[in-house]
Amino acid sequence: MADFDFDLIVIGGGSGGVRMARWSGSLGAKVAIIEGDQFGGTCVIRGCVPKKMMALGSEFSHELETMKDYGWKTQKPEFDFEMFRKNREKEIARLSGLYQGMLEKSNVSVMRGMGVISGEHSVDIGDRTYTAKSICIAVGGKPWKLPIEGAQLAMTSDEMFNLSNCPKSVTVVGSGYIGLEFAGIFNGYGSEVNLVCRSNNILTGFDDETRAFLREQIKQKGIKTHYTAEVQKLEKIDSGLRVHLSNGEKLETEICLMATGRRPNTEKLGLESVGVKTNDQGAILIDENYRTNVKSIYALGDVTDRMNLTPVATAEAMVLAEQLFSDGARQMDYAGIPTAVFSHPPLATVGLSEEAAKAAGLNIKTFTSSFRNLKFTLSEGGERTFMKLIVDEQNQEVIGCHMVGKDAPEVMQGVAIAIKAGATKQQFDQTIGIHPTSAEEFVTMRG
Repeated sequence: MADFDFDLIVIGGGSGGVRMARWSGSLGAKVAIIEGDQFGGTCVIRGCVPKKMMALGSEFSHELETMKDYGWKTQKPEFDFEMFRKNREKEIARLSGLYQGMLEKSNVSVMRGMGVISGEHSVDIGDRTYTAKSICIAVGGKPWKLPIEGAQLAMTSDEMFNLSNCPKSVTVVGSGYIGLEFAGIFNGYGSEVNLVCRSNNILTGFDDETRAFLREQIKQKGIKTHYTAEVQKLEKIDSGLRVHLSNGEKLETEICLMATGRRPNTEKLGLESVGVKTNDQGAILIDENYRTNVKSIYALGDVTDRMNLTPVATAEAMVLAEQLFSDGARQMDYAGIPTAVFSHPPLATVGLSEEAAKAAGLNIKTFTSSFRNLKFTLSEGGERTFMKLIVDEQNQEVIGCHMVGKDAPEVMQGVAIAIKAGATKQQFDQTIGIHPTSAEEFVTMRG
């Protein structure tokens, strides 16, 4: 049997890679992890966590308006963007340090630098070579820009976290998770926001009725939307940038964010040296056990570009670790995975959309409710909430749930458990609601 330095080398210190290393170490494996940046990856450093902090911070401007209707009289406060940025970065550094500390406590060897695969069982870091029985690639993804004239003038989501002051105007290109979230963030901070969407709606792939409701809500927040429009070029001007759209519009803006998707971060990994197969977008191709076409090399998380969510990557890591170093009893179930968009207001969903259920040939019944959250009933034109249940008529099982409104992500986590457990509409109806809450609407909806 070959003598290796490690049982496992993990390349990438994001959420999936750290979990893979820690879990494998806890199962008795000799593990090393390679990372050239802060530990925590996209989610902790330049994604979910700092972006949600920004989303939470930007909500206070809307809260101030609501306060007036509750009798609070106050002068408009001043927002210190630089102070917030420093506080946010301090917290991100703390979280990153915790990740590294957890690795060390799990007896994982931490190696700093760029890991390059040099053989089926070997990884190079600079001029040093390390060997392992198995290699796991968990390097995540990176932002991708449209290949247009002036693209270099645009910022990506990574760079948005480096801003030291709040821009007076922002043009966001793209209306997926990242685009909608940043549009809401800067709208809340008081920037003039234009949102450019190449299709006729936001959030492709989500339930049509739900995203149409959110579309109307963001319009009421004052975000200017431009549908069925594509960016043709960006031009530098004295005041910032001029964005040329395919419909003839020209938008002048201080900064332009290209939220046009992400690509797997597989360049310079050395995959070609051992023949690891990727698709046209650079995503590593794997089988149901996360193994590439090279028997000793595995991949998980965003680098495989299948379901790019942090909790999915960490769950995949535990499954793979137990396949390699335990009995492999743990299995990954990709059905019924909840997700949320931290837009203003937020959207959360679990299970099938109405369109997906019909495409699957299911006979369904839908239940919807739209109302003004109690918090906003004292405000004229206050923010509204939308809820939707999709029920399989054959067995009355609730197979989809969607919500737009305050606290939607928090509410959906609990509902997701019920849907994962196969709850029926009757069981929803028999559940006593907590009054007065928005969440109770899920157990009081009737046809």
